[in-house]
Amino acid sequence: MLRENCPQRRIHYVLNGKWTSMVLYALSHSAMRTGQLERTLPGISKKMLTQTLREVESAGLVKREVFNVVPPKVEYSLTPLGETFVEPLQALYDWAARNSEALDQLERNIQAGEV
Repeated sequence: MLRENCPQRRIHYVLNGKWTSMVLYALSHSAMRTGQLERTLPGISKKMLTQTLREVESAGLVKREVFNVVPPKVEYSLTPLGETFVEPLQALYDWAARNSEALDQLERNIQAGEV
């Protein structure tokens, strides 16, 4: 039984946003500035990126570092806690890369069911 406080359900509290896992995955490759993240994640709005970064920062998954330079420079990187989430994300992303036909079928099924 998947109780309310079981690990399988608790993981969804962290990864509930559409962009959360992709932001963590992108930051697993290197620390990035906001503009770099926007270019790495086509389709994300500035507002959604800002909201997602605030959420993962408040959860302790991402560190925001402000550099005292002109113009201001802000860089985001994974915390040690954030790094623990990347391993299972990598496995899921690897599966997706190997199973694009299954994902295509899923999208077709969803579209066929739309009213």
